[in-house]
Amino acid sequence: MRGAQGGNRQSRRGAAKAGPRAEGPAGATTATGSGRKPRRRDRRGRGVRGHLAPVGVPVHRTRSEVFDDLVLDAVDELEEHWAGELAALEFAVEDVPPEPDAIVLDAGTVVDRGVPLGRLFREGLPEIPQPVVVVYRRPIEARATDPDDRADLVFMVVVDLAAEFLGRDVDEIG
Repeated sequence: MRGAQGGNRQSRRGAAKAGPRAEGPAGATTATGSGRKPRRRDRRGRGVRGHLAPVGVPVHRTRSEVFDDLVLDAVDELEEHWAGELAALEFAVEDVPPEPDAIVLDAGTVVDRGVPLGRLFREGLPEIPQPVVVVYRRPIEARATDPDDRADLVFMVVVDLAAEFLGRDVDEIG
């Protein structure tokens, strides 16, 4: 159907918006050639998109950061009474224990159902020349889902390995 001026008539759905066009990334065209990032929208009345909490607040802490704090709290509690004896001992956290073939199950390893939760390296590690207690995060998190239980389990593992290092009974240390 022809309009009054003799041009082709387009439906509203097929009509292109008027305005300058520019090439965007990968050959796509954008309505404006300014290269600005798309603005954040309040889709369907659910609020503007973004972070749930600012980066600096405790809600934004990762599980590994929280676990590191649990280990530090356990070490601080031990050092209140045994600071001199534990001065030569380093503490570290690893996500998972090494491969099952590389695990040495001796008195310096705390094991639950065949899975190490922590280990005492009396000779140290290649990057740390002094004795090191390594606490494995993922096995402990799998066994203690409640934060209080997790803190207790971390404390028990750290105390057990510190007692092994000092050559004392666990009840005497903790």
